[in-house]
Amino acid sequence: QVQLVESGGGLVQPGGSLRLSCVASGNIFNIYAMRWYRQAPGKQRELVAVIFSGGNSNYADSVKGRFTISRDNAKNTMYLQMDSLKPEDTAVYYCNALLVTPLRRDYWGQGTQVTVSS
Repeated sequence: QVQLVESGGGLVQPGGSLRLSCVASGNIFNIYAMRWYRQAPGKQRELVAVIFSGGNSNYADSVKGRFTISRDNAKNTMYLQMDSLKPEDTAVYYCNALLVTPLRRDYWGQGTQVTVSS
């Protein structure tokens, strides 16, 4: 079992910044990748960024150059630094941990609301 706790969401003006955090606990040793998803009202959940166990990362085209995913293994924490925020970034952001051994499975955080508005 893996437990994920997210924090850092809030209300910010366009052009502003936020940093989301996701603290993992439990059986964290077999985590293959950690990912940030987001879901806006009336829209499908979409992948925002992923960081793999080896350190490689990927981003959705819509956030490239503005968002940065990182991790601090000593603190079992993943971060999403969000800069130059746009109203289109408004969504509930979810932390996800992907395990592949012994079986493929996902764990999800509760979500944190990010609202970008004037």
